Amino acid sequence: MQPRLWLLLAAQLAALHGSSVLQQNPEYQMVQTNQMVVLTCEARTTYPNKRIYWLRQRQAPSADSHQEFLAAWDSIKGIVYGEKLDQEKLTLSQDASRSTLHLAHVKPEDSGVYFCMIIGTPELTFGTGTRLSVVDVFPTTARPTTKPTPKKKVCRPPNPVTQEGLSCGPITLGLLVAGVLVLLVSLGVAIHIHCLQRRARLRLLKQCWQREKLQRWKNATHPSF
Repeated sequence: MQPRLWLLLAAQLAALHGSSVLQQNPEYQMVQTNQMVVLTCEARTTYPNKRIYWLRQRQAPSADSHQEFLAAWDSIKGIVYGEKLDQEKLTLSQDASRSTLHLAHVKPEDSGVYFCMIIGTPELTFGTGTRLSVVDVFPTTARPTTKPTPKKKVCRPPNPVTQEGLSCGPITLGLLVAGVLVLLVSLGVAIHIHCLQRRARLRLLKQCWQREKLQRWKNATHPSF
């Protein structure tokens, strides 16, 4: 297997399963053109006399992915840059366990996935990766402003609950109707009793008058001696 193809395959695996040994920050960053970008790679274990390399993958891992070496820190030579790389745009600093990559005046073509890497024996150890997106203008989710449509005024009758005095709710209305019915029934009963009493009085007067008339007739036909 060719070294470049092997490096590409290892980077693709790192994009899917980043090592917890090399922790990169941030995981994702979006910046505007001509801004400064700072990426860090921290080794969780000690790697004596081993360089931390920085690689860039121009697009998502695939068979056509372009993997390029950016820079590495050498204790004797200092920064070792990749081929055809603008050294004024990229700087690198490193201490015992952390490597920091500085990118100045970034452009949209600098977008991609940045990996740090340590070459072991025989395996390669990749960092978790940082996805960088460089845009001219930040995307916005704000909706276009529209003039609010004036609402039509609807004339509604006043709410009986807010009126002063008794409310005309269903319970109150039912009580009023029940009270009226009771009054009507009581009035009807009183009128009926009054009529019965009057009829009884008239019947009694008629009976008394007939008795008195009969008594007068008896006295007239049978005079007493």
